[in-house]
Amino acid sequence: MEQLKQKLQDVILQFKKEIEKISNFNALEALRTSVLGKNGTLTILLTELKTLPIENKKELGPLLNKTKQEFELDITQKREYLIAQSAEIAHKKLQNFDVSLYHKTLYGHRHPYTKLIEDIEDIFLSMGYEIIDGPEIETDFYNFTALNIPKDHPARDMYDTFWLNIPDLLLRTHTSPVQVHAMRNKGAPIAAVVPGRCFRHEATDASHDFMFMQCEGIFIDKNVTLAHLFATAQTFLRTLFKKETLDIRIRPGYFPFVEPGIEIDARCPFCKNGCSVCKKSTWIEVFPCGLIHPNVLRHGNIDPEIYSGFAFGFGLTRLAMIKYNINDIRLFHSGKIKFLEQF
Repeated sequence: MEQLKQKLQDVILQFKKEIEKISNFNALEALRTSVLGKNGTLTILLTELKTLPIENKKELGPLLNKTKQEFELDITQKREYLIAQSAEIAHKKLQNFDVSLYHKTLYGHRHPYTKLIEDIEDIFLSMGYEIIDGPEIETDFYNFTALNIPKDHPARDMYDTFWLNIPDLLLRTHTSPVQVHAMRNKGAPIAAVVPGRCFRHEATDASHDFMFMQCEGIFIDKNVTLAHLFATAQTFLRTLFKKETLDIRIRPGYFPFVEPGIEIDARCPFCKNGCSVCKKSTWIEVFPCGLIHPNVLRHGNIDPEIYSGFAFGFGLTRLAMIKYNINDIRLFHSGKIKFLEQF
């Protein structure tokens, strides 16, 4: 009996020593098998107990069973600790995941939209503008009514609108609705640009797509005039095309949300006597704009008697096609590596 007690003490000491060192599930399972398995050290002691007299069984039996329960509890707690530790390590790996990490089997190229949008944002940030965003699913009010295009206005026919099954909701047809959101959220004065996606129900061909990129800009303050608009447009276009002497041309235009409406053309940055980009005219149409209509200011909760401002919008997709000499709009969404490798 004394010999069996000593063996039990040795098993307990060895078990405590081993379980402290364990750091993985395989080692824990190996320890469990070596102690509690069919041929485990504690299992063998329980088998030897059967050969002892009844008096000794009454004394050692409960002690062996208690030891077995303690071992099982220690193993369960160790397993839970290892599970928690593994989860923590996995979480830390996710937190420190380096998305820019180089891997020889992976490669990619920046989309032309990415580069162009970054350039445009940098230019306007340097001029004191902020970059803002707005919802792509809009209400009829923000997309049309608040921009001085009521339900019976013929200008609505210009927009091939995607209407949703939910009444009064649509995919925005231009980035101009963000004007009103910005006015209501920020008040005046404000200077902001809004690059983003727009949607129109058009047949897809080399120069049209149902989804395209636009950039909206607004500047609202006291005593804002067309001179401020012209200077902003010229500074932007000269910086974008890296032409310090790039001329602009002003033409009247009609847009319901501005009065007066202006169209700004830029001298072609790629030629002097005409080319395929400017269609031999030496001018490129780039910048529809004008002074914000008083009705739009009122919808934005801004008093037109105190503040004035200008708004402009241009097609980022068209600008990208011009800047990078891309002749098919469908290439932007083709996912073709050979196309993207050029950028």
